[in-house]
Parts: sequence; C-alpha cells; structure tokens
Amino acid sequence: MAQGTDGMRRRHFLAGGAAAGGAALLTGTGLATPASAAEEAAVAAAAEPVTVVTPADKRYPDLVRGWNQRWAASPERVVLAETTAQVVRAVERAVSGGKRLTVRGGGHCWEDWVFNPEVRVILDMTKMNKVFYDARMNAIAVEAGAQLLNVYERMYRTWGVVIPAGMCFQVGAGGHISGGGWGLLCRRLGLVVDHLYAVEAVTVAADGTVATVVATREADDPNRELWWAHTGGGGGNFGVITRFWFRSPGATGTDPSALLPQPPAEVLVSAVAWPWAEMTEARFARLVKNYGDWHAKNLKPGTPNDNLVSMLALNHKSNGYIGLITQSDATVPDADRILDDFLAAMTAGLDVAHEPLSTAMGELSAMPELAEPRRMPWLQAARYLGTTNPTLNDPSLKGDFKSAYYRTAMPDAHISEFYRHLTRTDLVNPTASVLLSSFGGKVNAVAPDATAAPHREAAYKAAWMIWWTDPADETKSLAWIREFFHGVYAGTGGVPVPNAVTDGCYVNYPDIDLHDPAYNKSGVPWYTLYYKNAYPRLQRVKAKYDPRNVFRHSQSVRVPKP
Repeated sequence: MAQGTDGMRRRHFLAGGAAAGGAALLTGTGLATPASAAEEAAVAAAAEPVTVVTPADKRYPDLVRGWNQRWAASPERVVLAETTAQVVRAVERAVSGGKRLTVRGGGHCWEDWVFNPEVRVILDMTKMNKVFYDARMNAIAVEAGAQLLNVYERMYRTWGVVIPAGMCFQVGAGGHISGGGWGLLCRRLGLVVDHLYAVEAVTVAADGTVATVVATREADDPNRELWWAHTGGGGGNFGVITRFWFRSPGATGTDPSALLPQPPAEVLVSAVAWPWAEMTEARFARLVKNYGDWHAKNLKPGTPNDNLVSMLALNHKSNGYIGLITQSDATVPDADRILDDFLAAMTAGLDVAHEPLSTAMGELSAMPELAEPRRMPWLQAARYLGTTNPTLNDPSLKGDFKSAYYRTAMPDAHISEFYRHLTRTDLVNPTASVLLSSFGGKVNAVAPDATAAPHREAAYKAAWMIWWTDPADETKSLAWIREFFHGVYAGTGGVPVPNAVTDGCYVNYPDIDLHDPAYNKSGVPWYTLYYKNAYPRLQRVKAKYDPRNVFRHSQSVRVPKP
C-alpha cells in the first residue's frame, strides 16, 4: 500500500476502513455488517456506481438543504456514498476538479456551513449508517451518517449499552460527535467523546493525495492528534469522517456488552410549567437563580445528583409558560427523593404553583401527562423525548440560534436582561426561547485538555432559539435574538467570554455572529469562544491533515500562517 505522511497513513486504509473482521453478517435496514475488510472491498467493487444527484433529478431539492430552511445550496452534484472507498473517490474527483466540497451528516447544522452558494459538491453521508461490533478494533463502530436514535436502538437492543450522545432523534453522528456531543446522560456518563476510541477520516495531503486515516486514542498512535481533534474540534474541519469506534477507557475483554456503559433500565421523567401570567420579575429571577444555584453546587461528580439532568425552557411571554423537564435514574437508591429534592430546590422561594406542561416550548412538545413524574424504560424515554419535537419535521421553519456556557449561577444583571427580552411586546412568537440545560457531573471529571471539548468546568449551558416561516418575520426575529444575546453580555463585549462566570460557546450550536465585529466587541475571537486554549493545537492538526484547506466553512479551523 502507498504510504502517506507517516506509517499509519495509508491510501484506502484496509480497502475502505478497518471493517469488522470476523463479525457476523447482521441484517436489517441500514445495519448490515461486512464480515471482513476484504468482503467490504469486494462489495464496493461489485456494487452499482455511487449515487449522484444533479439538478435534473427530482430528489435534488430535498438533498440541498437541511433542517434549518434558511440555508439551501445549489451544487453541481450531491454524492450519496455508501462506503469509505466511495467517499475517497468523491473527494478525489472534487479536489482534482477544484470543486468546493462540504459534508452533510444529519443535516442539523444551524448555520450555512454545509449549504451555501459557494459549494459545488455536497457529500451526503446518510447512507453510511451502519452500527456494528468490529472485532479487529474490539469496539462498536458507528458510521458517520447514522442518526442518533437508530444508534441507541441498535446498541441497546443488541448489547444493552449506550453512548451518552444527543437527544434529537435525527441528528447525524458525524457532526454531533466531532463537536463534543452533549446529551441527557452527560452528568452520569460524561460527553459522548469520553467514550470515543477511534475515528476514520478521509483526508487530503498537500500534494492532493487523498488518504484514509484511522486514528485512535492509543498513546503510541502516530495519528492520535487526529483522534483528539475529533473529540470536540467540530465537523467539517479536518476531513470526511466515515466512522467512529467506541470503547470506554478501562473497558476490558472482547464482549461488546462490556465495552460501553449501560443506561439506566428505568428513568423518572417529569415535566412542569409556570404560567407567565403569574411570573413577576422577582419570581422569574428566583426561578432562574435556583436553576443556576443547583447546578453550580452540583458541578463536581461523585454524588447521587449525577443521575439527574434537566432543561429549563425560558420561553417568550407570548408562549404563555416557562417549562422544566427533568430525567433521572429511577433505579438508584432513593430515586424519588433525588427528584423531589431537585424540584424543591427549583421552587424554593417561588410563591407560584407549577402546572402541567401543556404548551410546546421551543424544541419541546407539550407533555401534560408528565405533571406527576412517570417511570418508563430508558429506551422508551429516549424515543419519547427525542421525537416529540415540533420543529424537527416542519419543512417551513427557518431559525437562528446562539449559545453560552455558565460556570456559576446567573448574575442578576444577566437575569434582568433575560426578563426584559422575554417580556418584550414588539415580538409575538411562541417559539422564541432560551433553553438552560445541565452540565457538570461526570463531564467535569475529565480534564479540559484531555479532549478538544474544553468546557469541562461549566455547570450548565444556554441555547437561544427562534423560528419563523413568513419571510417578513426574519428581520424582527434576527433583531430580537441578537439584541437579547448581545445585550445579556454587554459587559463583556457582547459575548460570553471565558471568565469566572461564563465559559464561551458550544461549537455544535454554531453562530456566525461570533466573528462579526458588529456583534462581538470583546476582542475574544470566535475560535476562543468555541475552543478556548485548544485552538492552536487544532490548527496544528489542520496543518498536518488538511494543509490545502479543502474542508472549510465560515468558522472552520484555519491553517496556521507560516
């Protein structure tokens, strides 16, 4: 095999990836597993040519846009690869033809990183969706186009294990995992990248040579830095991710059921709401302060509260309600008390009763049946919370989003700005909201530099969101979210700079305003908000594996200047 820049960098590594040597051939939609690398190569060679969709194809309009209908591209072609070998050929053709290429995983990118006017080729990974045990790697492989709920179904039904990835069912593995991967099990199990053993990526060398590289977390792996870059360095930066392998640190043996953690057999799920009609500014401040206080006090791992995660939906007043959704492990000792204590902490000093959550809240549906905590099997809860989302399947919605991490309870000045913008009368949009969600616990047990996901000291994060359908609503919607977000952080230049209170932004919730000096006046660049001190190291990985800057978007990691 032709060698690349180091001993492990091999062109078409194992003829399209380290496949599951000796693994049983599994059946089921999107789940067939090649028995060996040789078989994968043979299948690829004998298969029909790769699917290519051009503007003349009736499928084209569906394949040039993602979940956020603000962004649509007009590429020359969309390539739907099914194997690593097909990805290699698609990249070779784009590079040799000088065509700008981007990669679609699940289509959930919030900005125009994938779908924008400059793109000539979209490499669509949705047909690469297998999940299987790979005996050669002694790890569970997940192809980059697999959607998260399918990953959970496959892992849990087959081996009883899980990776602590995101909630929305149709998010693709490639972008989500490479961005660090927050999920409902994070306080109990950490981030999804804390269980990542290896990644396979198709890269382009300085001379245009296209290679397939497998990078592991092994200390002596010459490609280890490429593995590290995919533990929070974001998608679309270093190459085309084709698959991941998962095995938790410290796992032993070759039984797949012992290589990753198990989720709780049963969880308690609660959903309550407070009416805006009774929410004075003082009551609002008390509720938000309570949420931040609890998470700041429970930042460190090692207590029963690691088993609980929650989301506080601070909706615009036009929604009618503020909501709180909580999930906790129902199998631990005193499970009911742990949840009761959390709800008591949330309502301490709040002299207004909560009600059933009876309206949709941002991304979350109404859940009035959960006004009293309900026990349900974990997989049922994952499916329920991941699919009861009114924004996922509405093809008319356009949106804008922003994010921040908090290390402490929210300061009074921030809360005051939250209240002011959530009660503004010049906007009537029930989807406008900020979702506070749990961090800490086992996330905090990992050193900030151990992975490229550096926000390990955050207690919770905030996600701003607003959707609209009518083009006439775009200007006022963008004005509201920008004035809100940049107003909250006016004291630090309009953005949540890393300091004792805030801790930057989440790269999986991308925001192009962060590099606009009209909005970011802090002097802290967008890459520090996303990556903190990890950015120079990410640049060195970029220089090694993508020196031609083939894989780029408006906020991609930059090749360092000589």
